[in-house]
Amino acid sequence: MFSNFLYFLIALVIYTSSQLFEPPKTLDPHNWLYFLALSGAFVLACRFLFYRLTRKAVQLGRAALDQHVNRLIRKLSVTALGIYAASIYVFKLDQWLLKSAVFKMVPTLAAVLFLGLFLLYLVVIWNFAFKVQSMFFPGRLRKKDFLVSHISFSLPALLPWFCLSLTADLIGFLPFEGVKAALTSPSGEIGYILLALAVMAVFGPLLIRRLWNCDSLEQGPSREMIEQVCRKAGLKYRDILKWELFGGAMITAGVMGVVSRFRYILVTPALLNTLSEDEIEAVIFHEIGHVQKHHMLYYLMFFAGFIAINFLFFEPLMLLLYTVSPAYAGFAWIGIQRSDAHAAMITITLIGCFILYFRFAFGYFMRNFERQADIHIFRFKPDVSPMISTFQKIAFMTGQAPDKPNWHHYSIGERVDFLQACGKDPFLVVRHHAHVNRLIWGYLLLVTLICAMGYSVSYGIAKEPFSQFVTQKIVEQELELDPDNSDLYAVVGDYHYDRKAYEKAVEAYENVIRIDPENVHALNNLAWLYATCPDESFRNRERALALAVTALSVERKAYVLDTYAEALFVNDKVDQAIEAATQALAAADDKKRYYREQIQRFTQYLKTDGEERHGRRRMNHLGDQPARPVGNDQGHGVLK
Repeated sequence: MFSNFLYFLIALVIYTSSQLFEPPKTLDPHNWLYFLALSGAFVLACRFLFYRLTRKAVQLGRAALDQHVNRLIRKLSVTALGIYAASIYVFKLDQWLLKSAVFKMVPTLAAVLFLGLFLLYLVVIWNFAFKVQSMFFPGRLRKKDFLVSHISFSLPALLPWFCLSLTADLIGFLPFEGVKAALTSPSGEIGYILLALAVMAVFGPLLIRRLWNCDSLEQGPSREMIEQVCRKAGLKYRDILKWELFGGAMITAGVMGVVSRFRYILVTPALLNTLSEDEIEAVIFHEIGHVQKHHMLYYLMFFAGFIAINFLFFEPLMLLLYTVSPAYAGFAWIGIQRSDAHAAMITITLIGCFILYFRFAFGYFMRNFERQADIHIFRFKPDVSPMISTFQKIAFMTGQAPDKPNWHHYSIGERVDFLQACGKDPFLVVRHHAHVNRLIWGYLLLVTLICAMGYSVSYGIAKEPFSQFVTQKIVEQELELDPDNSDLYAVVGDYHYDRKAYEKAVEAYENVIRIDPENVHALNNLAWLYATCPDESFRNRERALALAVTALSVERKAYVLDTYAEALFVNDKVDQAIEAATQALAAADDKKRYYREQIQRFTQYLKTDGEERHGRRRMNHLGDQPARPVGNDQGHGVLK
């Protein structure tokens, strides 16, 4: 059942990432027919496959049947994700919804509707799986209880997203622009996300109790025994609940709540009716272990860590994926344009990261937390035979193979073996607790480093170098596709100039001039480089003046006049330089202070003579004039 959490969260990623794709100019109503046909085929396939499996049930035996059922459900669930993705990416059904004003104002409602579509596919699977899966439950299980339990158990996985997404929608309706701007800023978003997670962690159990329709366990020997175990362990809680999971036919227990005032212990009727008093006590010690080892806080930490990493790295990831040229070639081969290919790559990457994080990293922690809860019994009693016999009963009554693998806890056989080994060597208990502590500290250190990197790339000192790196890669790819695009060469030249790679900058600008002899951007920037380059080996004052004259003949703007003045100055034509600088000041719409300083610099130079003049001019070029970006009509940055 825990796999349903992953399926729902992947479905959520699929829907939210659909916003990255270019919306279609027109919507084909025939897509609804294709969608209904595909969905109908899925329903028929589910019916046929489970019917065939039910007929083989007697031949397979319970252990083999359990494996076949779970394998089939897993394959059909993945297929359902594929059809769900097709309804959004191929058939564009979400675009029909977004034409409605209501869904435009509150996008969360559209997302809920589409997640409901995916839920419907899962209900189809569970409906046809019921006949064969009911064989693994003791007693009589109604289909209604089976379906409702699957649905209600899965929905809490979406609760954090729903609350955060709805909050983001409601912020848009705030009448106070200052508050709205603060909440939509990066720090504001982080703040209300953390606040929402804290509120859900504290009060979420109240909602989940209603969602799972849990009532207080009636007074009697079972409740008194559980209360006695909790007192012995020093556990505070709000209530002990009767958990009617699968009509109460499933042998399991649970605990939820990070705060004792809203903490609940859950037990199913099947557990109370099947296990002995000692075995129930062992199960409760297991659940108490989850609380006293702070596993629920750690689970919250893992969710917060994922949200933080996603928040900080999403934009850099989008930019970085622009540079993966072989992938774009593959998408182009199957007829997908570049913008949609980029969105598809982001979606695939997000889903891949999500699966790696939750299925493998998070799953590894869950397995070790379950083992830590298993051995928590040693804190209160040396005899672990009741816990072992509990596992053996569960395996026998449900028909599970003892070595059946599971992504969120070790197999029953592994858990029994570890308990027996700890009974013989108590040091294994200490060693496992130390192992979990090292894992937690390692996780915190790793996530802190990753978040620090993400913050640096997105908002800090690495943002500019990273942006320049991505820009270079993108431009280089574009140049491969369009080698005669002079504007791209100009951008490359700017990039290399910023990095002080002057040889490559000169090469790029010269390429522009070769392709487009009247490209003002390249003429102006190359003239400035030849006139003022800190590396004197690249100085060429005659060439600088010639380029500046050509640029000025094409466009008489302030920044071009300024470059012309600088070229005149380095060629000892100071009077003409002052005149050009004065014209630049008159033509300037902004940065007038800079142009005045240029006039003052040239004028001051005239007051000196001989060697002093040469030294002053050289100092001005080497130390006093950093590159200044000045915009022009073509949208390029001019390095002056």
